[in-house]
Amino acid sequence: MADAALSLGSNQGDKKDAIESALSLIGEHPDTDVLVRSRLYRTVPWGDTEQDWFVNACAIVRTSLSPRALLDLCLSIEARLGRDRAQSRRWGPRPIDIDVLFYDDIAVEEPGLILPHPHLFERAFVLVPLAEIDPDRVLAGRRIAEAAAALDASDVVLL
Repeated sequence: MADAALSLGSNQGDKKDAIESALSLIGEHPDTDVLVRSRLYRTVPWGDTEQDWFVNACAIVRTSLSPRALLDLCLSIEARLGRDRAQSRRWGPRPIDIDVLFYDDIAVEEPGLILPHPHLFERAFVLVPLAEIDPDRVLAGRRIAEAAAALDASDVVLL
């Protein structure tokens, strides 16, 4: 079994419900348990800023799935909840987005999957909820709580 972190975001439709539905579906999978999840945060868009605000959260899951299989589960849940990655623009509006942030302490670099997530330390909307649930985790030599504190998180507002 491995512990992995997921980042969840939504800025279309019922944003809060999308996050809750995704977490429920992850937890219903026989090989994945949601151990802890953050509260919900209202955040500004990142990358493509010309779009509606987001609701974001993070969760720690325990899974017997491989990193690739966990990513595939996340992508299938995105599709089930209405996301069509083929029809959306990068960092654009989406009903749900689920990213794998880390998987135990392993590093992965393969097509479509890089762990730890390559933008993890740049995104307050990820680090603030992650620091809420796993502040002492060390990734790439950095403690999550310290990395979160180093970013401007003024646009990450608890809902």
